[in-house]
Amino acid sequence: MYNAKIAGLGYYVPENVVTNDDLSKVMDTSDEWIQERTGIKERRHVINGDGDTTTAMGVKAAKVAIERAGIDKDEIDFIIFATLSPDYYFPGPGVLVQRDLGIKTVGALDVRNQCSGFVYALSVADQFVKTGMYKNILVIGSELHSRGLDMTTRGRGVSVIFGDGAGAAVVTRSEDNSKGILSTHLHSEGQHAEELSLIAPGMGQRWVLDIIDDNDPDDTSYYPYMNGQFVFKNAVVRFSEVIMEGLKTNGLTADDIDMLVPHQANLRISQFVQKKFGLSDDQVYNNIMKYGNTTAASIPIALTEAWEEGKIKEGDTVVLAAFGSGFTWGSAIIKW
Repeated sequence: MYNAKIAGLGYYVPENVVTNDDLSKVMDTSDEWIQERTGIKERRHVINGDGDTTTAMGVKAAKVAIERAGIDKDEIDFIIFATLSPDYYFPGPGVLVQRDLGIKTVGALDVRNQCSGFVYALSVADQFVKTGMYKNILVIGSELHSRGLDMTTRGRGVSVIFGDGAGAAVVTRSEDNSKGILSTHLHSEGQHAEELSLIAPGMGQRWVLDIIDDNDPDDTSYYPYMNGQFVFKNAVVRFSEVIMEGLKTNGLTADDIDMLVPHQANLRISQFVQKKFGLSDDQVYNNIMKYGNTTAASIPIALTEAWEEGKIKEGDTVVLAAFGSGFTWGSAIIKW
């Protein structure tokens, strides 16, 4: 079997910065209220007409990752695109990336695991490379939340958290089995599916024409719902469990972690996990303060920034971990 490694990273975020003070002008909130609960200071939102879509942002991040991997786009064998905010209900954005990058007719897979999407996608890429099926896989996490949020006081508990952006990685074959993706670990618990969800539009509820005819201003099923305290309590437990699972699988301990890149869901969750594992600020990378929660894009954006800033070096043990809607959660242990 081959080993899989990350050969190139890239990210893209819209130029439009939305601060907490900006949000306080459209809903009953404040910079203090948001920072105290989430640690977020600002986020990026696309501007209508600027051409930024979920796919377009993913393509921009992918171009950087491909260039940094030192390969031509035609050397990409497979595309995996993780998102909860696709351009269309169908088809998914994977094929749109193939089209927009002008890549040959390779396979394209869409992953719908929300906040855990990038870790799930990376796990799939890892297996495809290790079995020899593909050599170079483009993995993208991209989200456009801002057009689907309830930007009123009614929706502030969710809407202040999320931002737009994309991250990408090229996962490639390596002959060195001592480096690369050592293992990935995936879990789900569907009994809590509705605790963090977007119910409509969905074919399990009502006929689409009925929904259109209703035009009910009080219908909040089109907006994300989150049972914040319940999600938080589950997240801190599952984060810790799946990180420990990955470490034990590889005969490692928390002392071996050089960099933990958690999904940027809430700074308080990251701080809780950091304290539990006894990690210093230099061992955990957080950027939720700047970008908010970008769901499937959060880990690749943070991972790219950490690498760009020289905080991830060759030989480092890097841990990725995520928890989110589904509930789903996962981790990846990487020897850089």
